Amino acid sequence: MTFMRIFITVLFAGFTLVSGIASATNYTLWINGRTGGGVVGDYTSFTYWGPAGTAAGVNKKAVNWDGYNSISSQNGKIRDALDCFCTGANWCYVATHSAGDLMMGYTLANYGGSARMKKNATANASGQCGNSDGTSQAGWNIKWVRAASGAGGGSELSDKGSWTTSEPLVKDLKTTTARAMYNHNDTHNVWFYMYAASKGTLYSGFLPGQDDEAVAYHSSGGVAGSSGGAYCNPSDWFCDDLTMGTAVNEGGSQKWSYHSVLFRDDNETYNHYANGNWQGIISVVRSAMVSNAI
Repeated sequence: MTFMRIFITVLFAGFTLVSGIASATNYTLWINGRTGGGVVGDYTSFTYWGPAGTAAGVNKKAVNWDGYNSISSQNGKIRDALDCFCTGANWCYVATHSAGDLMMGYTLANYGGSARMKKNATANASGQCGNSDGTSQAGWNIKWVRAASGAGGGSELSDKGSWTTSEPLVKDLKTTTARAMYNHNDTHNVWFYMYAASKGTLYSGFLPGQDDEAVAYHSSGGVAGSSGGAYCNPSDWFCDDLTMGTAVNEGGSQKWSYHSVLFRDDNETYNHYANGNWQGIISVVRSAMVSNAI
């Protein structure tokens, strides 16, 4: 009889363990940049990116914020999403575009080690989820971040007033402001994989080095420092090369910690914009998410 009780107890524990493992889920979060477009709080609203039916990583969610107000005032929307899908047994892959990189960097630097209640991944209309078991954890379960044309280093289009300077976000996107906003080296050990595009145009002359019409390589390549500089593809003799991976750039500048250039647009093929159909540099990141966010 005693043996039978032990056997049943062990069997029940095994079922519980298997059940716990089976409940773990991976999610792919997409964080928009300037202008927004998706419905804030609606994780199925992919208006900013393109058709919602397009493959873009396992269990994809659109983490929408207004793309207009300041990073600090909108940051709660990102924390809500990370709490919902990246706590407890669940893990997240994160893709960002443009100012979404600034937003994600700000989130991790300021809140990446904070106590987060574990959530049940079931969101209400405001994008907030209920508690799962009443316990908390430190930070979030994030596998990595892939940044399409990341604006963590700001943009000279903001410096020069090429964008509407009354927008609170545009003020945040000034190069010196963005770079001083938080400690870019503090990602709480989450890797940022950078995708730098270079299909610029004549009207992007304010941007130093290679650019994609909105963001220059110094930002999309995660180059450290208090202000932007001119970085280019190896074929361009007139400015220093942006190197791949974490390597020191030509001229001696370094990248921020946990930032690595995974894609450099050597053929000047990709611009900044989604065009409502996952286009531009976003298309490269989307393909990477399909292959790696599984």
